[in-house]
Amino acid sequence: MSDLHECIDPDLASWISNQGVFFVATAPLSTDGHVNLSPKGGDSFRVLGPMEVAYLDYTGSGAETAAHLRENGRVVIMFCAFEGSPRILRLHGKGTVITASDPQFTELVKRFPDNLGTRAIVHVLVGRVATSCGYAVPVMKFIGHRDGLDKWASAKGPEKLKDYRVQNNPLSIDGLPAFDREQ
Repeated sequence: MSDLHECIDPDLASWISNQGVFFVATAPLSTDGHVNLSPKGGDSFRVLGPMEVAYLDYTGSGAETAAHLRENGRVVIMFCAFEGSPRILRLHGKGTVITASDPQFTELVKRFPDNLGTRAIVHVLVGRVATSCGYAVPVMKFIGHRDGLDKWASAKGPEKLKDYRVQNNPLSIDGLPAFDREQ
């Protein structure tokens, strides 16, 4: 059973900022389509307001989240405590993908550290904030963020990253549009 909260209050916002990983789940409208669940990390998540969050979407091999958000906007973001007191937090909402060509991108990206691998920003208007116990979540020690993606992006450079995204990110695995080819 979960506890509903009116908003992301300062206690929850502070707790979120101390988590080393979060998970993003989306699904297409088609029952034949693939549900997607992606782990995220790094200094990539921000609480923008009591019912508004955003995170950096890094260049990757897939583009399921972007495709699903373009199609229907449904998203849930989950945090779970692997250290300290057990807690799970789910933020259900409607998400949009904001790319560098969108005027909103310039202002939002200022809230994050520079990251060459940033492909877009996912902006979520939260409609439901719920916590649950997390008693079955294992205790694990957070050692640090991995730097593999940063090294990969740096080695590629801006132009080769753009080429990579054009080749690998225009469609989801179900053929839904994710990113325009010029992004």
